Amino acid sequence: MDGPNALWQMYSTVSRLKAVRNFIFIQLARYCPELSWKNWIYRRILGMKVGEHTAFALMVMVDLFFPERISIGRNSIIGYNTTILTHEYLIKEYRVGDVRIGDHVMIGANCTILPGVTIGDHAIVSAGSLVHKDVPAHTFVGGNPMRVIRENIGYDN
Repeated sequence: MDGPNALWQMYSTVSRLKAVRNFIFIQLARYCPELSWKNWIYRRILGMKVGEHTAFALMVMVDLFFPERISIGRNSIIGYNTTILTHEYLIKEYRVGDVRIGDHVMIGANCTILPGVTIGDHAIVSAGSLVHKDVPAHTFVGGNPMRVIRENIGYDN
């Protein structure tokens, strides 16, 4: 890629109209206290796959340019001020990847989930974690860099 860094070229990857529309509805959802309204915005307007009874806490920031690449299962919780990214702009390139979060997952407050990550069913991510790689089902992870804290959670231990 010649010229300025990839972020200066963002509108060659996504339309300005989509970015503005997504920005408005993401901001509405971030501050909305009603969980069912948030999920309606995420599903119907932003194109995310959001399972039944999944809850987004206040100030969750979903990817502005590609929210439709986010899939979250049933009965999961996305903690306060968590960021879910499906793209990243680098100096000479940009990357895009789906984020898949399973059923019955707990994401703590202030986490960042990077593009291309899958978080398995019944996993727990502690507050303040940087999720830079896949998290197996029934695993408790945390930290920056993220590491496994405990495996096989929920299996009589």
